[in-house]
Amino acid sequence: MDRPVANRGASQFLYPPIDPYDQQVLDVGDGHRVYVEQCGNPDGIPVVVLHGGPGGGCSPAMRRYFDPAHFRVILFDQRGCGRSRPHASVEDNTTWHLVRDIELIRARFGIESWVVFGGSWGAALGLIYSITHPERVQHLVLRGVFLMTAAELKWFYGGGAGAFWPDVWKRFVEIVPVDERDDLIAAYQRRLFSGDQKTETRFARAWASWENTLASISNDGPGGDSPAEYARAFARLENHYFSNAGFLEQDKWIEANVASLEKVGGTIVQGRYDMICPPDAAFRLHQAWPSSTLKIVPRAGHALSEPGISSALVQAMDGLSRRLSAPLG
Repeated sequence: MDRPVANRGASQFLYPPIDPYDQQVLDVGDGHRVYVEQCGNPDGIPVVVLHGGPGGGCSPAMRRYFDPAHFRVILFDQRGCGRSRPHASVEDNTTWHLVRDIELIRARFGIESWVVFGGSWGAALGLIYSITHPERVQHLVLRGVFLMTAAELKWFYGGGAGAFWPDVWKRFVEIVPVDERDDLIAAYQRRLFSGDQKTETRFARAWASWENTLASISNDGPGGDSPAEYARAFARLENHYFSNAGFLEQDKWIEANVASLEKVGGTIVQGRYDMICPPDAAFRLHQAWPSSTLKIVPRAGHALSEPGISSALVQAMDGLSRRLSAPLG
């Protein structure tokens, strides 16, 4: 089923809200318990949804990109965020722990292979998982591509994006002492892990506000503060991962290993005016991955909820439902 494209709200492109038929908390080891839910058709095409951040958590809106008659949709909150516990914990919380958790979920639910759907950090995690386990992936659907490189972090935390949003950048930078502003990730890390709840919350909200403000092309300044619990998990986990270069062996690890996806198809949806993850990463990925297709959406930014992004993703999933031909329930 193809959806019409129009410059109105994103909700017109999405499937109606659906409730999970299964919700559980899995013990994944290392003291972590991960929230997992399933919705849609239990006999449908399995698709795992990887949220952004790290630390963003999954939401009910993420279920609406999939025809519930055709897809078995698995969403989970990655370690330390959302409904997973312990909350905001960075202990035993690395990219490779998350890759292991994805495999544990797949095996626990008796799934041989599935579609991997992720955006932003979820795109990076989806690529890393798929490079590591290509035999388990039917297709990759990526949005707002992030490749976990030093250049991308420098763009967003070193003043590149700030040149387009100088007023918002000033608010992000000015709470850090002048002599620490040459490395804002490190400066924020010292405060996000200070052990003082008030300080951690203040800097977590500033960290989250900087990113959230730039997410949508329609934003024209920061909104209200994020809830303290959400902001703390989001900021601490992002900072932890970015301070450790995504726990990858080398910079540009994804690009160096993309040949492993030779037999895996991919659909890349990218906003032309994405300020968080600029389109050059998506373009480079597509150039290095011949079995992928790239859709650059005009007049769109980073957010999953942008109308053009939502339309392109729903059309991609509808196309996959016809190609992979799941049985109807």
